[in-house]
Amino acid sequence: MAKKFKLKKGDDVVVVSGRDKGKKGSILRVLRADDRVLVDGVNMVKRHTRPSQSQPGGIIQKEAPIHISNVALADPKDGVATRVGYKFLEDGRKVRFAKQSGEVIDV
Repeated sequence: MAKKFKLKKGDDVVVVSGRDKGKKGSILRVLRADDRVLVDGVNMVKRHTRPSQSQPGGIIQKEAPIHISNVALADPKDGVATRVGYKFLEDGRKVRFAKQSGEVIDV
C-alpha cells in the first residue's frame, strides 16, 4: 500500500534542516517508497556522466532526493514553513490548508 503524504508534486516547500536549511523550491517528484522528495535547486550533487547519443559527457549538477521530514510546505500567504491540515468546504470538497495562516492550498 502506498504511503499518504501531505505534500504533492508542484508544492512550494522550505527546507527546515540539513545542509540546505532555509532554501525554497518546488517539488519535482515524490518518491513514496523511500519517503523522499526531489526539490528544485536543493541538495545539488555532481555526477560524472559518460557521453551518450543524447547528451555530452562531463560533470553535471542535479538534484538528489531529500527526506520528506526535512521539508515543510511554504505558506501561500508569507512563504514561511507551515504544517498542513485538511478540511471540507461548503460544496463538500476536501482541501488542504496551511495551519499557519488558514489559507487554502488546493483551489
